[in-house]
Amino acid sequence: MAKGFLVGKRKVGPGEPAFIIAEVGSNFDGKLEKAKRMVDLAIRCGADAIKFQSFKTEKIINVKAFGSSSDADFQKRWGKPVGEVYKAAEFPRQWHAEVAEYCKKKGIIFFSAPYDKEAVDLLDEIGVPAFKIGSGDVTFLQLVEYIAKKGKPIFMGVGASTMAEIEEAVNTIRKHNDQLLLMQCVTNYPSPFEDANVRAMQTLQQAFDCPVGYSDHTPGSVVPILSVALGGCAIEKHFTDDKALPGPDHPFALDAQEFAQMVRDVRNAEKALGSPVKKIYPSEEKTKIVQRRSIFAARDIKKGTRITAQMLAILRPWHGLLPKYFDVVVGRVAQKNIKAGEPITWDKV
Repeated sequence: MAKGFLVGKRKVGPGEPAFIIAEVGSNFDGKLEKAKRMVDLAIRCGADAIKFQSFKTEKIINVKAFGSSSDADFQKRWGKPVGEVYKAAEFPRQWHAEVAEYCKKKGIIFFSAPYDKEAVDLLDEIGVPAFKIGSGDVTFLQLVEYIAKKGKPIFMGVGASTMAEIEEAVNTIRKHNDQLLLMQCVTNYPSPFEDANVRAMQTLQQAFDCPVGYSDHTPGSVVPILSVALGGCAIEKHFTDDKALPGPDHPFALDAQEFAQMVRDVRNAEKALGSPVKKIYPSEEKTKIVQRRSIFAARDIKKGTRITAQMLAILRPWHGLLPKYFDVVVGRVAQKNIKAGEPITWDKV
């Protein structure tokens, strides 16, 4: 069975409540105080952790190669040059320690996805308890290995990746680190339900013998609930305080009400899953009596009468002998006077 690990003091893995990550992305809108407000919002929504992205535009994209347009539909919708959007979305390095400390004081886990070695070192120095590797860097094995060498738990998205590419990254990580959770993902913003392929999460778990989860870009709670039902140990979802705000991540993110509802749905799904043991719950005991049938006298039966089938009825509730004893009762002699409507019990026949 895949082994879990600790993220700070929080256990993550099979048998534990799903680790719910509120992904801020660019939704702090370039403001430090807004980043802190998003922390407060994530806490109110019930998230276990809040995640940012640590990149510098010049270290993650070739601005000239993108030019003023992009081949990806979601980037075309931005209506601005890709480089300009990335620059506006940068989470300043000088804010990391302050926001991390704010999270610590508020009691929520802070971590981030670093996109260059300098960012990895910064996050390690300020004491993040885990790293996220974004789907786009599954094949950037030099960075994958650099992160793995820090010895901290890794959540790795595997959107738009082949099993062979994932295997290369997993093998690279496991040379230095066995604390790994793979997150099924569809790299589209938003992504349609027909592409979600939640069952692939189970394939990842079987192939790589590690905990799995889902980094989700579909609307609502459907995919997170299915993920938990199929053994997902972590859920990552973008969130915002206002979907109408400008910016690349606001439109497809869940707002606070939706995110909180997703958390409730996931927690209720976990309760509903129960265990593999079939048992009768205390809440069913009374219902069992009123819904099960038993044998009743269909008419008055005098003591000493040989009982016939016409004298009996099988009806709710369960107050007498079970229906399976009907043929046993027929032909027996009444040991007492039995009134119509009375349950048949062994002391009467």
